[in-house]
Amino acid sequence: MSLALLNAGLGVHASIPSPPSSSFSLGPLTIHYYALCIIAGIIVATFLTNHRLTRRGAERWVVVDICIIAVPLAIIAARIFHVVTHPGFYFGPGKNTWNPFEPGSVWAIWEGGIAIFGALIGGAIGAWLGCKWTGVRFSTFADALAPGLILAQAFGRFGNWFNHELFGLPTDLPWGLEIESSNPAFPPGLAEGTLFHPTFLYEVIWNTLGCIVLLWLGRRLRLQWGKLFAVYLIWYGAGRAVWESIRIDPSEIYFGLRTNVWAALAGVVLGIVILIVQTRRHPGFEPSAYQPGRQPKNAVVESQNPDDFVDLSEPQDDANRAEDVATSGASRP
Repeated sequence: MSLALLNAGLGVHASIPSPPSSSFSLGPLTIHYYALCIIAGIIVATFLTNHRLTRRGAERWVVVDICIIAVPLAIIAARIFHVVTHPGFYFGPGKNTWNPFEPGSVWAIWEGGIAIFGALIGGAIGAWLGCKWTGVRFSTFADALAPGLILAQAFGRFGNWFNHELFGLPTDLPWGLEIESSNPAFPPGLAEGTLFHPTFLYEVIWNTLGCIVLLWLGRRLRLQWGKLFAVYLIWYGAGRAVWESIRIDPSEIYFGLRTNVWAALAGVVLGIVILIVQTRRHPGFEPSAYQPGRQPKNAVVESQNPDDFVDLSEPQDDANRAEDVATSGASRP
């Protein structure tokens, strides 16, 4: 019986237990639950993005061609961002900075240490290259990706739970997280049994709600031209700024705020700018899921839902209407 259930049965202060193990062995291999959470998130995001892209008229599974470039660049950039924003972990006397496969080195990604903001930067570059390669309109891909991306981030946060890491300030709330006092991140001077804010759970809930909101907004308001992705940046950035502010893991501080708080606020600002600029530049709808002249002959539109397609009868400015008519290889069915 878990400690939380036992406490509840005895009428004692409840809490959330940490998992007893962060990995398991499979023959000579050590499988980390953190990695499985990341992989599960990538798979879920890929399936959801494929479904949404197909409804917009893209070829089935073109998302895989884009992910072949985007995912590796996202992982590489995520590690680079973490190392750059936590230099004390990897550089200095006694550090195994450049020793491949050595604990504590910049290469030891199996120990954890990837940053979502780096993943967004690297993934965006990779997605842009993938869209150039496949002919898919980058804004279409970004909007199709947004709900799956934030849901994948919810999956990834469970990895922090398995790793007993990135928890928040001490708390006496019923949902406090149990962290063993032998944990290197356990603050010195606190009594054994001190509970902490489960920031992983806060972000799981926030991100899952964000996925639902993005799906609803995309359906209700038919946000295109990267506007739905802009809402993702605003939603995720606003929540991350709050959860990051109560975390107690080491971080560089600039002007009183943690590095990732600044990154989250930058994401909010970027999202607002994209939303305003794209709304002014593109008051109408995207004419196609593909770049002008790149729609393949065998592209099949599976959905007959009119909400998934551009309606050229909607009010648009003359320039945008001319662009839509000139570049569209398909009209609304």
